[in-house]
Amino acid sequence: MYSALKCDVSPMLKETDASRKCMDDNNYKKDMCTNYFIKYRNCRRFWQNIMVQRRRDGVKPDMPTAEEREKILKSVEMPY
Repeated sequence: MYSALKCDVSPMLKETDASRKCMDDNNYKKDMCTNYFIKYRNCRRFWQNIMVQRRRDGVKPDMPTAEEREKILKSVEMPY
């Protein structure tokens, strides 16, 4: 249950974990993890834009639930 709740809080959990794992695996050499950082940044921007649009449209909550996010991702070709 905790992991489901954690996934509902952050849409970037997978990207965050992958970036951290890369850093751990590469002795914290940032240049070795550039692709992970780029993917995280693009993911963050994508969901930030979704949140901004939902605020403009008066949709609550600002961040879609995990179930809604899954539907959004299925409806667009790999956004990030």
